[in-house]
Amino acid sequence: METLISSLFPQYVFPIHHASDVSAARRTGQKLADALGFDDVKAGRLAIVITEAATNILKHAGEGTVYIMRSQSGAGTVGVDVVAADAGPGIADLAFSIQDGVSTAGTAGNGLGALRRQADVFDVWSMRGKGAVFFMRIWQGAAPPPSRAVEVGALCVPLAGEDACGDGWAVRCDADGATLLGADGLGHGPEAAKAAAGAIEALGRNASPAPADVLQAAHDLLRLTRGAAVSAARIDDASGQLRFAGVGNVSGLVLDGTVRRALVSHNGIVGHNMRKVQEFAVACPPGALCVLHSDGLQTQWDLAAYPGLVGHAPAIVAAVLMRDFIRRRDDAMVLVARRKG
Repeated sequence: METLISSLFPQYVFPIHHASDVSAARRTGQKLADALGFDDVKAGRLAIVITEAATNILKHAGEGTVYIMRSQSGAGTVGVDVVAADAGPGIADLAFSIQDGVSTAGTAGNGLGALRRQADVFDVWSMRGKGAVFFMRIWQGAAPPPSRAVEVGALCVPLAGEDACGDGWAVRCDADGATLLGADGLGHGPEAAKAAAGAIEALGRNASPAPADVLQAAHDLLRLTRGAAVSAARIDDASGQLRFAGVGNVSGLVLDGTVRRALVSHNGIVGHNMRKVQEFAVACPPGALCVLHSDGLQTQWDLAAYPGLVGHAPAIVAAVLMRDFIRRRDDAMVLVARRKG
């Protein structure tokens, strides 16, 4: 069975500075739960997760960001993902702090324990001096079997003052692997978002999952838009390889342990002057990460500066990259996918 997940599903970004921001995030989560058919019990659990995650940011870091979105699961089952990121002092003893009844802020101490208890999927990374990032997922119904191909985490943040994000991403999973796509529509605002959406539509409509074929389909579909930078990567289970093709400045990398392989894109604009499409293949063993990101993020990042991070949920890796390397002069997108065994 094929599944397509993408940035076309709404993602809500809440900077957390005041108690009113906590309430706003919780209300949006409740509306999303209603739209996805959550029952009262699951909707209540989601409200607790959002409230505790955002309140924890205020208590321990002073400020941070909460992301709320439809589940980014290749299993194709409905759920809601919550990511909470801050750049505070970090958690000195994480295993101790997530026990119920533990508090370092003079409260009842149920916050972090409640996150783990209420979420169907829970993960956290923290480091002294480098803040904390939490990832929680609540399924609308029963938990599905794990996706066989990839585990995904992705974030999009529009330029300040814009509602529409001109960057986008998509992942198409099938029986033989997964195809990843990152797009950066020229400029920003609604017209840029329309170009990025066209690239995602090309991935969903194109019969071939090969990166070069996906780019050609996007080129044909984007001729009446302002165009986009587009990169596509195919993770093939049988060969254990990742094939990549890119046009424009959507960066691609494969991280395998301490090995970092940059993926080469060619100059051009998909939809206008795409002169050359060439596929490259690199090894992508189980556990390796593929990262695609727009030029809204700096390129000089190194996950070695964050001990243990690569072993955590891709959503947490994406949140750290977005938190620490966003340029804030443009839309920003980061897609992280881990090849599963």
